[in-house]
Amino acid sequence: MSNYYCLMAGVPDIAIDDGGKSPISFAEFREQCEETLTVKDKKLLFFFYLKQDCLNLVRLLKNPDAEISDWGNYSMDQYVDLITSARTMNFNVHRYPSFMSVYAREFDFNKDKEGWFAEDQMLLEYYRYATKCPDKMISKWYKMNFDITNILTALLARRYGWNVSKYILGNNEVTEMILTNNTKDFNLVNEYDYVVELMKIVDVEDPVEKEKRIDAFKWNWLDEQTFFEPFDLDAVFAYLCKLEMLNRWEMLDPEKGKETFRSIIENLRSEAQVPAEFVRK
Repeated sequence: MSNYYCLMAGVPDIAIDDGGKSPISFAEFREQCEETLTVKDKKLLFFFYLKQDCLNLVRLLKNPDAEISDWGNYSMDQYVDLITSARTMNFNVHRYPSFMSVYAREFDFNKDKEGWFAEDQMLLEYYRYATKCPDKMISKWYKMNFDITNILTALLARRYGWNVSKYILGNNEVTEMILTNNTKDFNLVNEYDYVVELMKIVDVEDPVEKEKRIDAFKWNWLDEQTFFEPFDLDAVFAYLCKLEMLNRWEMLDPEKGKETFRSIIENLRSEAQVPAEFVRK
């Protein structure tokens, strides 16, 4: 894997408790990546930008005149090409991931189905694709994000007495455990120690603080994964993920955000141990 010392040493440090204001814009860092990364590594970052492509595609399928984000890999002309090829010519264009073509072709058939949610279905397909990334850490990142979404959803559904099976997407080890286990933690804690923290997050009433706690957990995970290799492609990817988080937090009050995140980080560090009630005897 290539070393990007000059790139990573040259960008400003960003911290979770900065209050949400990044000293470098996403566009600036992306431009630096385009100028510095090898062709092979740019292909790996394709997985990061593809999430926005998927969301853009859904917006355009719902409304051809919709505004889209420029965070993705593709231009408007390319989205139109993808949609037209999938719908009119009825084939998958190999320059786009095949799941996007299939989704576009079947959108009109699925959109009015009861229980079919356009964004959820697209993100399910995206995560299935992203977890196949050949970079080990990037693949783990997307698997963890997908699993966290399902676990939080399951915990929330159980809290309010909903039918858990109606809200879980995909089919893997985590979803199987969720759907077949009736214990408080779905018997996940012994295999996935971060479930303890997720159970605490579900109990947070304030939705803004709840989302911040989720992002704080993910930020810590990225730090742990890149601690020993701060200048490789994984570190570049982690920096992009953090910038994406900060971009969302910029919409919040900086001082309140700063105080909240410092508190969250302290709690994460002090509450890392698994409670005795979840330890397998």
